[in-house]
Amino acid sequence: MAGNLVARSIHDLTAGAWFGGSLMGAIGLNGATAEAKDPAERTRLSSLGWKKWAPYQTAAFGAHFLSGLAIMWENKGRMAKQDGVTRLSIYKSIVTAAGAGVSLYAGLQGAKVDKLAAEGAKGATEPKPGASEELRSAQQQLKILQWAIPVFAGWVIVLGAKHGEMQRPKNVFKGLSR
Repeated sequence: MAGNLVARSIHDLTAGAWFGGSLMGAIGLNGATAEAKDPAERTRLSSLGWKKWAPYQTAAFGAHFLSGLAIMWENKGRMAKQDGVTRLSIYKSIVTAAGAGVSLYAGLQGAKVDKLAAEGAKGATEPKPGASEELRSAQQQLKILQWAIPVFAGWVIVLGAKHGEMQRPKNVFKGLSR
């Protein structure tokens, strides 16, 4: 029981870190760096902030994955017997993997922006007129990705809540009686 509580807590907290960190970066970090007076500082500072966050985000993903495996192991009997639990677990795993892929791709685009930071920009995700095609493309993609990431993270949190609702006695009984 205590091991499952720890695993579930880590699983929820790391999803929360993914969600909150991505929103803080999109709204706070990227928004604040757009106010820098020097256009080259806008992309440089944003890239620096995201690079400082990346190891923590990576650790959160790793802990989320491992705690998810522990939860599935602890609930293997329930997954086998309760209607819908395995299906939801697979669905949540796919959403999580897709979100992790989007996050990784955003990091790759961010590395391009960092490499080209000296060109300057209107903001972290807003190219300035005359920007190179590589910088413009990376920033335009990041403009979308910065909002896609918290959507995936939030989706994972909602699916986790759905798992919790499935554990209510009335729902467990209903799932076992089918």
